[in-house]
Amino acid sequence: MVDTIADNASSGGVILGSCPVSLDQLDLRLAGCNLHINGELVATGAGGAVLGSPLSALVWLANTVGPLGVTLEPGHVVLPGSMTGAYPVAPGDSIVATISGLGTVT
Repeated sequence: MVDTIADNASSGGVILGSCPVSLDQLDLRLAGCNLHINGELVATGAGGAVLGSPLSALVWLANTVGPLGVTLEPGHVVLPGSMTGAYPVAPGDSIVATISGLGTVT
């Protein structure tokens, strides 16, 4: 868990929101995250923890796979990395993540 990298090796799933936010309305570098597990605040983070900005991770990906003939198309879902560390969870745990400017997911 300490040395997890953003390669989908540790992801068990993803939750996509239903209210997209335009990138000109949000500075992803400064977007803060609070992560609660069973009501306890276990982590805080910011988008800047993801290669300086989640957009930097996306640009790196596009520049890396482009020469291989892979293109990123509208509608593709890309997981650029985590704003917090990884934490173990168990069945029945309540997980709440709040990201400023984007909302809350439980």
